[in-house]
Amino acid sequence: MSAAGSQEPASAWSGRIRPVGAALLLALVLLVAFRGPWVERLQAAWFDAHQTLWPRPVATLPVTVVAIDQKSLLEIGQWPWPRNVLARLVRVIHRAEPAAIGINILMPEPDALSPERLLAQAQVEDHMLAQALRALPTHDSQLAKAVAAAPTVLAVAGISEPGDRPLRAAPVMRQQPDGGADALRLPEYAGALTSIDELDSRAHGWGLVSIETTRGVIRRMPTVASIQGTLLPSMALEMLRVAQRAPALKLAVAEREVTGVSVGRLSLPTEPDGAVRVYFSPHLTQRFVSAVDVLDGHVRESELRGQLVLIGLTGVALQEYQNTPIGQRMSGSEIQAQLMENLLDGTLLRRPSWAPLFEAGMLLALGGLLLWAVPRWRTYPAALLLLGCVAVPVLLGFGAFVWQQLLFDALTPGLSLLLFFGVLLLLTLAESTQRERRLQQLVQTQREDGARLSGELQAAQQVQTATLPRPETLQGDPRVELHTTLQPAREVGGDLYDFFMLDERRLFLLIGDVAGKGLSASIFMAVSKALYKSAMLRTPQADIGAIMAVANDEVSRDNPGSLFVTCFAAILDLDSGELHYCNAGHDNPYRLHSDYDAPRRIDQGDGPPLCAMPDFDYRGATTQLRHGELLCLLTDGVTEAQTPAGELYGSQRLQHLLQEQQRRGAGARQVLEALCADVGAFAAGAEPADDLTILVLRWNGPPGAAA
Repeated sequence: MSAAGSQEPASAWSGRIRPVGAALLLALVLLVAFRGPWVERLQAAWFDAHQTLWPRPVATLPVTVVAIDQKSLLEIGQWPWPRNVLARLVRVIHRAEPAAIGINILMPEPDALSPERLLAQAQVEDHMLAQALRALPTHDSQLAKAVAAAPTVLAVAGISEPGDRPLRAAPVMRQQPDGGADALRLPEYAGALTSIDELDSRAHGWGLVSIETTRGVIRRMPTVASIQGTLLPSMALEMLRVAQRAPALKLAVAEREVTGVSVGRLSLPTEPDGAVRVYFSPHLTQRFVSAVDVLDGHVRESELRGQLVLIGLTGVALQEYQNTPIGQRMSGSEIQAQLMENLLDGTLLRRPSWAPLFEAGMLLALGGLLLWAVPRWRTYPAALLLLGCVAVPVLLGFGAFVWQQLLFDALTPGLSLLLFFGVLLLLTLAESTQRERRLQQLVQTQREDGARLSGELQAAQQVQTATLPRPETLQGDPRVELHTTLQPAREVGGDLYDFFMLDERRLFLLIGDVAGKGLSASIFMAVSKALYKSAMLRTPQADIGAIMAVANDEVSRDNPGSLFVTCFAAILDLDSGELHYCNAGHDNPYRLHSDYDAPRRIDQGDGPPLCAMPDFDYRGATTQLRHGELLCLLTDGVTEAQTPAGELYGSQRLQHLLQEQQRRGAGARQVLEALCADVGAFAAGAEPADDLTILVLRWNGPPGAAA
């Protein structure tokens, strides 16, 4: 299979990622924009988390709840109380001059504990007692009188069946009277449950206390509802109207949607169904005073003066507590008090009408960025980009809530981005798998082609290795110890070494380095080594410099690639230690002996590399080795070894290691092994920069000679 043929299907598959991803992104955007049921659940949980993390700080407490609590029940008696007690409670509160009094208690039946009711139920034989009871005012009349004297608002509950009593409500005016009340998107009830007419007719206001929960949690509260076509304000709004002595409420309407409500000097925006979102604070005991404390005069009038006072039930089992977004259950009276605080402090939560489109647009923009990046980037940077894309709406949502009480949904776009990223990742993985299969087929084909070349290179390596002499050939001679290593940078290399006995006394040594590495260098190395050995064997008694000149002529003659060779050749007399040598541009060998302060170098007999200057007249030199002296010959693969960061091994590190080995009195094998180990550790993890060859020789002298 050709490379082009293998890439074409992968490209076609890659082209399918974008349309599939775009279709999924569009579906997610539409889902966020038009809000399905599960989206609304996610949004509700997200908005609740805002209030849990940052509950409303309470600056003022304009509402006081007079609680019929457990303490009041223990001292006055079980509920229901006689209504003359409620009447006395209203009169005591009224004397403190509150702004308005809300009675969050439904009284749809006459007081069963009133004297006339007791007289009708009991058989009283004492006529004077019966006449005295008939002369007493009824409890309901006493409460009605107290309600009429004070700015009082009575509770009204919406029910699903038509009521049999007249519904009283304050006027609600529409700023755009373009239809009846049934044309508005308001909460609707078939009927109302009110207090008895004797009480209801004497009140100054009537407020709705019915609240519809969303999956068991109170998040939104109506400002106005429609009951049999009559618009009725909520308890909180009606108490504000009565407190301001306003004659009516005003609704701002656009088509069938309510945009706002006004009462007296207070105007506030609403959602299209006239509801508002309450920003809850934690439960505060400072909002409450006990009803029995008010009756007993333990509450100062100054604490109630100018307050919105709400009388409500909080005792155990008297009222069902409701769940709130902050995770605390609260009584209906406390929830109404929190709503009034929101209205007066301007802390209502708002979800702009354009928020869904903004969230959908943000999802479209961030999803488009992921669609562009994920197929191109690696998984780790793509995941970091995903985290950034998710963090953007989260931070914007939290910031808008903390500073402006605005609600923006970051959870649904964030989860959509996670889902979108996962699908893109799967599509990209599928594409990579398809491409990998085709690449494997291509690699297999190339591997089969390369196997033939590899076999040839392995054969060349075996041939090159076979041409090198083995140190074991000198192991039986006590006059000398010799050890070598050659490590090509590739399968075959351009370094060379050689040694052989010219006669019983003289040992020939050769080390060289062809310019370059790889197959061409190894071939030229083999040719150079063979020609040099041939020249040496033809005239074994000739001067080493003359031999170098002959080898230079022979190698230069067969050099079409204009390569050159650096080499060091020497003849060592194993009996006397006399060393005749010639250097053709190679690194000078090192000499190590215990008498030396530091390793020395052979520095005479130098000339240019072979093939660099034809017909050059090379001159040899002579030096005398000491008993036990080591001669270390090496190529520049040692000093030019590199770390992965490109740092060179260098001559200074080499000399330091050789000096340490000299101090220890190491033999030829120990020096070779220490040098190989140090270079290997230094260049660990890096590709070899050049071939590496080392030849270490120790001259021991003839048997019986002193070291």
